[in-house]
Amino acid sequence: MQMTKLRILILIIIGIIAFILGRLAVRAFLNFLVGGTLFGGNFL
Repeated sequence: MQMTKLRILILIIIGIIAFILGRLAVRAFLNFLVGGTLFGGNFL
């Protein structure tokens, strides 16, 4: 029973991380297409 709870918890954590990284990847790709910077502002 303990292993099942641990496995579910690990899957939830991996899902959250994958969701965040997926959002960041989409945002980076769209910013690359538009030509803007990723987190706003200018580098120069």
